[in-house]
Amino acid sequence: MLTEASYQKIKQEAERPLRSLFWDINTLLSLSVIALSTGLGILVYKNIDTIGHQVVLVLIAGISIACFSWCSRKLGPFSRNQVHSPGHLYDYLLLLGTLTMLIFMAYLQFQYEVFGTRYGLATFLPMVLLFFLAYRFDNLAILNLAILNLGIWMGVAITPKQLLLASNFAGGRLIYTYQSLGIILLLSAFATQFYRIKPHFKFSYQHYGLHVLFIATLAAYGKDFDQPASWLWLVGIIGLAFLVYRDALQNKSFYFGLLAILYSFMAINCIIFRLFSPASDGSGKLEALLLVYTLSTIGFVWILRRFSKQIKTL
Repeated sequence: MLTEASYQKIKQEAERPLRSLFWDINTLLSLSVIALSTGLGILVYKNIDTIGHQVVLVLIAGISIACFSWCSRKLGPFSRNQVHSPGHLYDYLLLLGTLTMLIFMAYLQFQYEVFGTRYGLATFLPMVLLFFLAYRFDNLAILNLAILNLGIWMGVAITPKQLLLASNFAGGRLIYTYQSLGIILLLSAFATQFYRIKPHFKFSYQHYGLHVLFIATLAAYGKDFDQPASWLWLVGIIGLAFLVYRDALQNKSFYFGLLAILYSFMAINCIIFRLFSPASDGSGKLEALLLVYTLSTIGFVWILRRFSKQIKTL
C-alpha cells in the first residue's frame, strides 16, 4: 500500500538509526560535577584570606543541604526494597551533596581540629552518615564510599590492590583486622538478603568482603608458614570458597563462582607446594611439583568450564 517514494524514505531512515546520546550526556554530567568541585576548591584556595573560613563553611554546607533537600523531596519516603532513581539530575545532585558533606567535615577538622587527635571519631562520623545516606537514598555509589570509610575507620585500605601493594603483613594485628573487616562485610551481605533490607546491596558487601577475607587469610598463612598448624588457614579458604560456590550456583552468579574457584585454586597450590617442598633436594620433587601444578591448572580450567555450563542451564 506504500508508494515507492514513501518506501525509499522509510528504508533510508531504517538504515540510519538515531544515535543514542545517553553516555555522552552522562559523561558531561560527571565532568560537570568534578569541574564544579574543583573550581570551588581553587576559588576558596586563592581567596581564603578575603573570604574567610566561616563563609566558606557556610557555602559548602549550604550546597550540601540544598542538594539533599531536593533529592529527599524527589525520592519520597524510605523503602526497604529497591527504589529506582527519579532521574539523572537526581543522581548527580546526590553525589554533589555527598562530596560537599565530606569536604565540610574534612574542612572542620583541618582548620579548627574539632575532633582534636581523636582520628577514630573523625572517620567514624562520616562513615555513619554515609551508611545512612546510602540506605536513605538507595544509592550504591554512596554505599561504596561508606564501605571505604569503614575500612579507613578500622585502619585498613579497602581495595585488594592497595592491600597487596601498600600494606605490611608482618604484624598479625593488621591481618586480623582485615579478616574482621571481611567477616563484617560478609555478614552485612547475608543480613541484607535475610532481613530484606535493600537486598540489592548484597553484591557490594560480598564483593569487598570476599576479596579482603581471602587475601588476608592467605597473608595469615604466609605469616605462619613455619608453624605446624598454618595449613588450617588454607583449609579455611577452601571451606569458605565451597560456601561461596554454592551461593553462586543458587543465585546464578558467575562472578562469585569465579572468585571461589580462583581462591580455592590458590589455596590448593599452596598445599601442593608445602607437600613437595623443598624441591631442590635432588629427589625428583621438582619434576613432581611441576607435573602436579600442570594438572591442577588443567583441573582449574575444567572446573571453570563446568561451572559456566551449570550457570547457563539453571
